[in-house]
Amino acid sequence: MATPSMLDEKLRELSSFEPTTMPVLSVYLNTQPDQHGRDNFEPFLRKELKARGATYPFRSPERQSFERDVERIMSWIGTELRPSSNGVAIFACGGAGDFFEALQFDAPINVNRLYVDHQPHLYTLAKLQDTYRPYAAVVADTNTARIFVFGLGRTIVKETVTSEKVRSRSQLGGWWLRRYQAPVENFHLRHSKEIVQQLERIVQGEGIENIFLAGDEVILSVLRAQLPPFLAAKVVDEMKLDITTPDHEVFRATLAAMREQDAQTDTDRVRAMIDEYRSGGLAAIGVHDVLAALANRQVDTVFLSTGLEQIHSEEEGLDEALTPALKEMPEDTGIRITDALVTRARQTGAKVTFVENPALLANVGGVGATLRYRL
Repeated sequence: MATPSMLDEKLRELSSFEPTTMPVLSVYLNTQPDQHGRDNFEPFLRKELKARGATYPFRSPERQSFERDVERIMSWIGTELRPSSNGVAIFACGGAGDFFEALQFDAPINVNRLYVDHQPHLYTLAKLQDTYRPYAAVVADTNTARIFVFGLGRTIVKETVTSEKVRSRSQLGGWWLRRYQAPVENFHLRHSKEIVQQLERIVQGEGIENIFLAGDEVILSVLRAQLPPFLAAKVVDEMKLDITTPDHEVFRATLAAMREQDAQTDTDRVRAMIDEYRSGGLAAIGVHDVLAALANRQVDTVFLSTGLEQIHSEEEGLDEALTPALKEMPEDTGIRITDALVTRARQTGAKVTFVENPALLANVGGVGATLRYRL
């Protein structure tokens, strides 16, 4: 299964794919089993592959390249697809050095799609990366902690911190209570320090930006005091989860909380970006101006509405200055706006954030960007 680091590397490689006159197939499949445990994507795939292939002249180089790709895709599905996969992304172009990449995910791809273009279609893959980016969760009590990293719909890291149990106050009496209190507090302090040390190592090693804390108030109050500023700044929320909560329930609860946090963060960041644009600051809005800023390597973060594919569903003609990758293509060649934005962002090191609420970017054409500098 693909990991977040593997996906990031593949997106980097795919964004560097040189446009070609040969057909490039990008296949996204929902491989989640239905209520009867069966996959439902094959009828879609066979139908769409047959229909798209028939649009190329018989025995033309494009048709031969396409048919090689179909054969390889179906062979891979028959031999490599894992029963546990919930989503698959395949990229192929037989006419470009037998190019072929296939990725499987625990995270779901909800809609079957086939794109045939001059470059890989990366919008859907980049959206999957943004939607299921990795985050950490700590579930703790006063003697045990479980530290998770979840990403792309799976558990990437799971570690346990266990300390020796101390007797409860009910087991002690009289003059022992005052002598007991200080050792217990020291024990909780040592336990929390061990949790923080492991959490810090994991966060730095995995490049984590968001952390959830969960557990009883006794240990959470001590943990808060022990978190260094850079970790404390990453804490998204504190949740009420018992130390015995099953792993899948921890994932479900924290993912839901992550969605809520993303919605609020998107609202704040998009409004700040638009305010920056209004004041003549470091921001751009609309497809043309954002693509121009990407071409100049000015962009820090691109904000894309998840409804942009519906707004710009077909290939469109653009100025060569905005899409230099197409300069070797025939004059009537167009490009998908969504792919141009994502690919150019990946090529220039700009971050891409997908905004689920279409209303936030509706008045700026579905796309905006914060800039590093202005020319």
